[in-house]
Amino acid sequence: MDYREAAALLAEQNDILILTHKRPDGDTIGCAVGLCAALRKLGKTAWVLPNADATSLFTPYLEGCLAPGEFAPRFVVSVDIAGRSLFPENAKVWLERGVDLAIDHHPSNEGFGRENCVDAGRAACGELIFDLVREWGEIDAAIALPLYVAVSTDTGCFVYGNTTPGTHRVAAALMETGIDYRGVNKRHFRTKSFKRLRLESMLCQNMELFDGGRIAVAAVTLEMMAVLDAREEDAEDVSAFAGQVEGVQTAVTIRELRPDECKLSVRTSAGLNASAVCALLGGGGHAAASGCTVHGSVEEAKRAILEAIEKVKSDS
Repeated sequence: MDYREAAALLAEQNDILILTHKRPDGDTIGCAVGLCAALRKLGKTAWVLPNADATSLFTPYLEGCLAPGEFAPRFVVSVDIAGRSLFPENAKVWLERGVDLAIDHHPSNEGFGRENCVDAGRAACGELIFDLVREWGEIDAAIALPLYVAVSTDTGCFVYGNTTPGTHRVAAALMETGIDYRGVNKRHFRTKSFKRLRLESMLCQNMELFDGGRIAVAAVTLEMMAVLDAREEDAEDVSAFAGQVEGVQTAVTIRELRPDECKLSVRTSAGLNASAVCALLGGGGHAAASGCTVHGSVEEAKRAILEAIEKVKSDS
């Protein structure tokens, strides 16, 4: 269904629970909080399911929105979740019972909802939520701020290749509500912890270049995080780092989550389909930015992703 149909469906519901994905980013958190605020403005009871993976970079936005333990929803909505593997542990029960409405912008979306509102043409799921909640009336600052977080973080403050004229129009409309967009931009794009800067230094030291410098592979290992005593927020959006190297067209970031489990992020800028690459390893996402999980060491993950890249290149 499109966003108008999704808005009409939601307007008929009450006691609504909103789900976010594993290792939540600004898009899924911003969408959840913005949608929650808009539903409450309609007079609905709405809550966001607590997510244990949420870092202190995003938890302030969730204040007052987290569902109490005794809440019994009658309608469940997921935002920015493309596949079943991305459900946090405490959300899997709702996947088993059935997600009533899935709202997403990933072309790799698995269609797990009873109803699915998926628009792969949106740079961020926040753009889709913006149009949806506008169907119910004027957007105020309480709705606009988290949606600005959603749209700005998923476009790297409007510099990633997924940014469109429509993205800027949405951002402008949100800014016009009087939100503190300057504070959001400083918090998410112009402030780095000293540990983060040291982490980036270590990434430079271990980064490897392939294919004449067109492919960069960088790894964040458990040892690096331990040496720095770094937290999750220190590694937020670290996948954007390797792609800044001049000449790099495909940037791979390997994040060792635990022994023999690595999360990989692939970002491309010159035609290689990152989603097709990650699909070979059980992942997915967008053509220019996708991810997957490899069960194995960092070296094994590196070999697997380089082989997948080569296969997609040879098949295209």
